[in-house]
Amino acid sequence: MSDPTPPLGILLTNLGTPDAPTAPALRRYLAEFLWDRRVVDVPRPLWWLILHGVILRIRPARSARLYRKVWSAEGSPLLVIARRQRELLQQQLDTQWPDRTRVVLGMRYGNPSIASALNELRAAGVQRLLVLPLYPQNSCSTTASTLDAVAEALRATRAVPALGFVADYHAVPAYIEALAASVRETQQAGAAVQRLLFSFHGTPERFRNEGDPYYQQCLTTARLTAEKLRLHDDEWQVSFQSRFGREPWLQPYTDEVLKQLPAQGIRHVQVICPGFSADCLETLEEIAEENREVFLHAGGESFQYIPALNDRPDHIAALAGIVARELCLATDTV
Repeated sequence: MSDPTPPLGILLTNLGTPDAPTAPALRRYLAEFLWDRRVVDVPRPLWWLILHGVILRIRPARSARLYRKVWSAEGSPLLVIARRQRELLQQQLDTQWPDRTRVVLGMRYGNPSIASALNELRAAGVQRLLVLPLYPQNSCSTTASTLDAVAEALRATRAVPALGFVADYHAVPAYIEALAASVRETQQAGAAVQRLLFSFHGTPERFRNEGDPYYQQCLTTARLTAEKLRLHDDEWQVSFQSRFGREPWLQPYTDEVLKQLPAQGIRHVQVICPGFSADCLETLEEIAEENREVFLHAGGESFQYIPALNDRPDHIAALAGIVARELCLATDTV
């Protein structure tokens, strides 16, 4: 009797999260995250002194307080949602192609790690692997860093699987339609809205000047979604959040935009964060709480955060379509 056909491996990956909303856990997480050259490319000796001498002495306690505001009994929202995404994606793929795929979850920083996820696939006999980073827009600090981590984890492997990698899906029609549907559903609830703000995570302006495609892909995602919603040019705009450090980051900055809108007569806004595939600290605390207060304090009257796509059925279907396309499942040629 011949051996069964090994499953096709899908590594679903995202940024990651600390293990607990505590200062020690944040210190471990931030030490790994901020030491990544793709995230901070300051010369190592200087950056080591700054990171360990200043940042890791101050920031963990503050970040832990913020994480405690969004932490649930199940854990970090990003990890809780990512686990549901993995489970639902596996279910959808099994419905269409039974016993053909094996979906695992690995985080770029923290747990479960990319290395542990690849070990799980190796134990399952996977010979063909698709890496699906849940970053719709391609950035050197996220997508490229994920590829670095996968390559590093495979270095100790004798039998390297055939490797596919989804660099981005910023303009995939099913992803754009899911974003548009989430906006429509929120607007049908009857909330007044004058402006839809697309807030993406920022990166240093220098990255864009050095060839990072992220900025243009963010603009494309926002434009395609606005077109799908048939919005006029004065009904939507793009901004960038979560800047860090002193050098210029992509602009305009989300908090500055929200400060200025009421003075321009825009007092009813909705904010969507299309770069985040799952709600996390940067959406639930920074946008839905901190930036809400910025807008209302500046004279705004209503602020509505539109949740990330999370485990919406149309989001899972879009991800399944990407997997099918990349692995040629639809044509049954594998």
